[in-house]
Amino acid sequence: MKFTAIDFETATGMRSSACAVGIVTVEDGAITEEFHSLIQPPSNAYFGMNIAVHGIRPADTMDAPTFDELYPEIKQRLLGRTIVAHNEAFDRSVLRRTMEHYALDYAELELAERWECTMRIYKTKGFVPYKLNACCERLGIALRHHEALSDAIGCAHLYLLR
Repeated sequence: MKFTAIDFETATGMRSSACAVGIVTVEDGAITEEFHSLIQPPSNAYFGMNIAVHGIRPADTMDAPTFDELYPEIKQRLLGRTIVAHNEAFDRSVLRRTMEHYALDYAELELAERWECTMRIYKTKGFVPYKLNACCERLGIALRHHEALSDAIGCAHLYLLR
């Protein structure tokens, strides 16, 4: 089994405001690669409520790469892969909207229309609540919630245990 788990954090309510990404590659049941980067969102603008969730501030991303600068690294990790996210509709839309903001072609990633979604899987299994942190806690998976790489790792473990 080979798949890639991804998690984004956003700076504002706009889905094009990615400020962090975590990506892990899983092959034969083990994480083989981890990637994390802060991302400078458009105008380096943040909403206080987003900062309260993930703790990333404008000063943290002032010198971070913009998404278009980081895109070649992200593309090589996603191209044609099975993608897993805990709330795939959110993370997929962040990727799409951020790529649109920088005039990048989402279709060139050759991804499925919908990604695999551990939130949907665990909701179907009857987990209540079915948030990432709750699912990980219930299954004994270590997690630093709303830290993009930790969330991607947690998601990968949830997918392996499905």
